[in-house]
Amino acid sequence: MNAVATAQESAAGSDPDRPALQRRDARYRLCASDVITVAFPLTPEFDQTIGIQPDGFASLAGAGSIRLQGMTTEEAEKAIGAAYAGILHDPLVTVELKDFNKPYFIVSGEVQKPGKFDLRGYTTATQAVAIAGGLNDASKHSQVLLFRRMNTDWYQVTPLNLKRILQGHDVNEDVEIRSGDMLYVPQNTISKVKKFIPSSGMGAYYQLHD
Repeated sequence: MNAVATAQESAAGSDPDRPALQRRDARYRLCASDVITVAFPLTPEFDQTIGIQPDGFASLAGAGSIRLQGMTTEEAEKAIGAAYAGILHDPLVTVELKDFNKPYFIVSGEVQKPGKFDLRGYTTATQAVAIAGGLNDASKHSQVLLFRRMNTDWYQVTPLNLKRILQGHDVNEDVEIRSGDMLYVPQNTISKVKKFIPSSGMGAYYQLHD
């Protein structure tokens, strides 16, 4: 982990008023559109493959709907076992992730090819912009914003001076991109950057600064 990321996580953890930052090395948590296989070793007639719907719920055969989004596979096993407790005696359940959202990042704003890109290995902010075709002439690349999800409700917003980094200065601030990160390259200076914004406000934030 680079020094910038470490400092950000330390700061978030030391301030009780800040949203809790998710651990980088945390176990994978189920997301909408993921597909899992649910096996019942002692009662295989209940074996099934299910998908997680956009609202985070999944439909279990004979046991109704259950919210699985945000759970690890181990947590999902316990939750599904509890859902079948009224049908099966002490059910034994195993969950395996069959299909999942591939790691990605988004670059928007004043770049040649804005969009969503696969995250393939170690990628820095400047490399992410290069993958998006590079900067436009109108870009305000001294104030690029990195949006990083902290939890299901909040994003952390970090300004990056890519102009100085590309000039060979402050190269340690060329942060590593993580899955789900969003880079926004504005056309004009943003007078006030909030350190944290709610997930529900992302769309409005982009529209405000377009």
